[in-house]
Amino acid sequence: MLITSLENIKGTDREVRPKDNEWVSNRLLLKKDGAGFSFNDTTVFAGTELNVCFKNHIEACYCISGEGEIKTVADGKIYPIHPGTLYSPDKGEKHILTAKIDLRLICIFNPALTGKEVHDKDGSYPILEE
Repeated sequence: MLITSLENIKGTDREVRPKDNEWVSNRLLLKKDGAGFSFNDTTVFAGTELNVCFKNHIEACYCISGEGEIKTVADGKIYPIHPGTLYSPDKGEKHILTAKIDLRLICIFNPALTGKEVHDKDGSYPILEE
């Protein structure tokens, strides 16, 4: 059984930030933990606009605080994100996530992340081995 907490993750290699510091993702459950999916507590900071396209993963995010929006690139539709909202783009669906107020999201990825992933040039996470 795995027992951990956000307090145990902060300041470790499971607290992942990109070089531009637009977000922080606390990787609570990873591939090496053997669950078959990963579980992250992620904050996207206010004013951030992320061009995202997870071609290698299925993602589901549940907003627990903050405010933002998702814009689907293919059709330009905009969906508000606020506490209680879940979004799960289709695999490979290009979208833009904008944080108006710091967005705190609980994110699940399948296949599981190793913990080192940050967005590549097309907005996806590569498949990494341990």
